[in-house]
Amino acid sequence: MNASLRHLRLAVGVAALSTFALAACTSNTPPIEQAAPAPMAQPAIPSQYRPEEIVGRWGYGAFHKDEDLARTAAAARGQCGQPVEITRGPNGGVMMYLADSAQLQELQLKGSASGKNYIGPPGDAGGAQDREIVSFDGRTMVLKWIDPEVAGRYGTGVYVRCAAEGMPHASGKPPMKPPAQ
Repeated sequence: MNASLRHLRLAVGVAALSTFALAACTSNTPPIEQAAPAPMAQPAIPSQYRPEEIVGRWGYGAFHKDEDLARTAAAARGQCGQPVEITRGPNGGVMMYLADSAQLQELQLKGSASGKNYIGPPGDAGGAQDREIVSFDGRTMVLKWIDPEVAGRYGTGVYVRCAAEGMPHASGKPPMKPPAQ
């Protein structure tokens, strides 16, 4: 009887210890950090950019840290040997890829009352599949995905305009002078 009493005490002790350990695990969990909710989409108005400004051959790169923008733009310039070609869509938009899609799709340039501009499928400006045009000067375009999960995977895109096909690439050096005769 002594042996079975010891076994019973041991079993009760193990059960109590297990209960305390389990309670400690569940009560001391840190709060789950939630991603900031995506901004609410708003009715699209005409963008300040026109599709013909976006159409062309572009070197592409992406970054996750803002301090990498200049380095990424330089690397994107080097991608002009295999450029991303953005063409005009049949309905007036531009042909580009959406996240996780191997199909070119016609995307629209959309403005918003807040002054921000977007590229995305038809619909409200700032939708989950849109990219915000963070900056665009005609030569360099920076696009940020609206969906935080997609932005985390793809980063912020940098497009650097390439020289027209068949044109010499700008090297930053002055043209050579012809040899003296």
